[in-house]
Amino acid sequence: MEYKISNRLKLGAIILMVLGSLGVGYGFWDSHQVKDVNDVKELLASESHHGDNHASEGHGEEHAEDNHGEAHAESASHSNDAHADTAHSEDEVEEHKMSHEEHVLHQIHNRPWSALYVAAFFFFMIALGVLAFYAIQFAAQAGWSPVLFRVMEGITAYVLPGGLIVLAIAVASGTIGHYNIFIWMDPDVVAHDELIQGKESWLNLTWFTIRGLIFIAGWATYRHFSRKFSIAQDNADINDNTNFKKHFRISAAFLVFYIYTESMMSWDWIMSVDPHWFSTLFGWYVFASMFVSGITVIALITIYLKSKGLLEFVNDSHIHDLAKFMFGISIFWTYLWFSQFMLIWYSNIPEEVTYFVTRIEDYNLPFFGMVAMNFLFPLLLLMNSDYKRIPWFVVMAGVVILCGHYLDVFNMIMPATVGDRWFIGIPEIGSILLFGGLFLLVVFTALSKYPLLAKGNPYIKESENFHY
Repeated sequence: MEYKISNRLKLGAIILMVLGSLGVGYGFWDSHQVKDVNDVKELLASESHHGDNHASEGHGEEHAEDNHGEAHAESASHSNDAHADTAHSEDEVEEHKMSHEEHVLHQIHNRPWSALYVAAFFFFMIALGVLAFYAIQFAAQAGWSPVLFRVMEGITAYVLPGGLIVLAIAVASGTIGHYNIFIWMDPDVVAHDELIQGKESWLNLTWFTIRGLIFIAGWATYRHFSRKFSIAQDNADINDNTNFKKHFRISAAFLVFYIYTESMMSWDWIMSVDPHWFSTLFGWYVFASMFVSGITVIALITIYLKSKGLLEFVNDSHIHDLAKFMFGISIFWTYLWFSQFMLIWYSNIPEEVTYFVTRIEDYNLPFFGMVAMNFLFPLLLLMNSDYKRIPWFVVMAGVVILCGHYLDVFNMIMPATVGDRWFIGIPEIGSILLFGGLFLLVVFTALSKYPLLAKGNPYIKESENFHY
């Protein structure tokens, strides 16, 4: 049984990409309508006139040390002294005002880059999460999941293009752009920041790029050979499991490679946006987010294909098991989120707790909203075993989970790059449409290349007869 991508789906994906490109282009154009400090002065005056104190100087200054490298050495101290010591000279006050206005200008120019990066990483992490889940199934020699392998292989086709896009945006933001995402790429910031100087042997553009290419090459190589062995096993003699054994061995080896590279990737591509902050749990936290997002997309695509009369060998027990993983990994994600939050909040070390202070004060709704979407909704919707067998119910829970984890990535990136000047508008929605369309096109094109049943897998009969 084979799947052929429909012209309607192709056209829909292309339309999404075109609309998304227009939204992204508008975001860059609109942000550069504010060209210099004089434009920022007019903007701040206009916002102040309309009563928008959220973007006023006092509030913006408070978070300068989280969002701009120079502010760590200069602007933040000026901000504190200006409130504590009214004897500052007029020159110092004027200098501080200028630094704040330049800071706001950077935030405005950062927004379209950050929106693009958030969406690019979100869709990439779905594919990478599925790749890890797929490898785990082979390493564990799972008997329930082989009927889902072709769906997983289709989703993982996005790992290579998705990873290259994320890396390209990161590098371009520090070369074509004005250091719009990673402040440690800015030589002027590094020159005035001793802490970043101490990390310069790791956080430099050349080594960052090389590491990223190594990560992507490793992930894509495993995906290539796992797909090759899977197809070869289908075409082998019925008693010849040579390709399955090769697949098992490379999956076990890949998982070792993956757990190291995923952690380093999360440090490089996400945590270094805040180079003054770190968390020893961060690699696991990002892993949980990508893992549950990937499993959710497996469930959604499986249900979609079944609705088209395909995947007749997938039954409600398979859907139930996918929903169990969605539920269980959501609880695991919550455990990691709370552990990271509680330990940092309780110890109240200034350079650590500022990460959450910024998010609670400036991102209150998306910060706590994503906790509700990633924990409370899966808990309430998927706790009942019977509901896990109802496709539309699983779809509803899945949509909430994916929206919640998009907000999770949004909360990891935006506070460091745009500060309190965030908004989910045309640049953000355009970026989601652009990469969502590309994701659909790549995944469903890959699904259409081979039969949807991995018939040569030695556990395929066990999987087809999976009931409980």
